[in-house]
Amino acid sequence: MEHPPVPVTAKLSRKFYEAFGDESANELVEWFNAVDATYRADIRELNELNFQRFDAKLEQRIAELHAKLERRIAQLDSKLEQRLSELRVSLVQGLADLRADFQRDLGQTQTALTRWMFVQWMGTLVPLAGLIVYLTR
Repeated sequence: MEHPPVPVTAKLSRKFYEAFGDESANELVEWFNAVDATYRADIRELNELNFQRFDAKLEQRIAELHAKLERRIAQLDSKLEQRLSELRVSLVQGLADLRADFQRDLGQTQTALTRWMFVQWMGTLVPLAGLIVYLTR
């Protein structure tokens, strides 16, 4: 919030007016006031220029920070994609290894079951053949 400038009127002592006269003293007061107004305008203009420079630098730094942040996010995104890709490859390889292990174990189980079935059939056929031979005699 900008406050309106408060004019400062120069005042001189009564002795000054008496020594130099009202006209000279009033001219001096007007000159002081004019100088004051000029300095105030100059200071206001200087402040505005400084603020504009500050604002421009701030905008530039924000833009630089934004660009840096965008680059960093892109790098992180790239790293994340790379790691996800590596994880997918690892997961696919692990599943392939697990499937191969399962198929091998299943093959071994089938072989063992086939052997046991053969032994069981033999154990059943031999006595049955003996019974048939015994009954047919």
